[in-house]
Amino acid sequence: MTTSTQTRAVPAPPRARRRRGGTDEGPRRSWLLTVLLWLCVAYFVLPLWWLLVSSTKDTSALFSTFGLWFGSDFSLWDNLVELFTVRGGLFARWILNTVIYAVAAAFGATLLSAMAGYAFAKYEFPGRRGLFSITLGAIMIPLTALALPTYLLFARAGLTDTPWAIIVPSLVSPFGVYLMRVYAADSIPDSLIEAGRVDGSGEFRIFWQIGLRLLGPGLVTVFLFALVGTWNNYFLPLIMLNTSELYPITVGLAQLQAAASAGGGSQAVFSTVITGSFVSILPLVIAFLFLQRYWQSGLGTGGVKG
Repeated sequence: MTTSTQTRAVPAPPRARRRRGGTDEGPRRSWLLTVLLWLCVAYFVLPLWWLLVSSTKDTSALFSTFGLWFGSDFSLWDNLVELFTVRGGLFARWILNTVIYAVAAAFGATLLSAMAGYAFAKYEFPGRRGLFSITLGAIMIPLTALALPTYLLFARAGLTDTPWAIIVPSLVSPFGVYLMRVYAADSIPDSLIEAGRVDGSGEFRIFWQIGLRLLGPGLVTVFLFALVGTWNNYFLPLIMLNTSELYPITVGLAQLQAAASAGGGSQAVFSTVITGSFVSILPLVIAFLFLQRYWQSGLGTGGVKG
């Protein structure tokens, strides 16, 4: 009679955690990351806080009190009144110009990027890989390098010192094309496009009624990038525009400060320029707060799909 003896394996003891000074390495690593994150937050938030605080001070308090805290007199309203009345209320015109330039360029760049990205992702045509490689290469070209050739082209066409000189160059967004191509590759199923063709829909109708709805988060992402890029653009309007009534906020505030410095009254207008800078960022903050959930989802999807 044979008996079999079953041996039960004894589990090995768990690996002892390494301790240094009585503290786990994991929590210590977490504290380090937390400190680094707070330093990053301070790096980005402190300039905005300084801008908010400085816009509430008059000229004397601006140069005599601590920069990161409010002064004894709250002069935000007086600074706003001075801002919107200086040079005949030209600042309001600069805001309107900036909104027109940025919104028109953002909508146009988003639509063109969506159409190009959809075509690269869903159609096979001669030169597709080469054109997309050129698009990727164009992302690496700085915009300042294209400013002078763009000016020469628009000067030959007679479009300088017009709103089109700002809007038309801003419609080109190689990064937007790349992002929409990556996003459209997986967010729009080929079977859905084939179903639309079977139903008799044309290619443009399929893109307009099906593709755009599925590209929603990506569209918002490209829109925000184009909006911020055009809103903060300084060099292109500087060389394209000569009339102060056509200036955006960036060039207008810089010219206001330069004119005051040339006349010897730089300190007197400094608080006005700072208040104008604070007012100029409010629309962007509102846009990000309103569209942040679409922007985050679109950016995350574009970053993981390929």
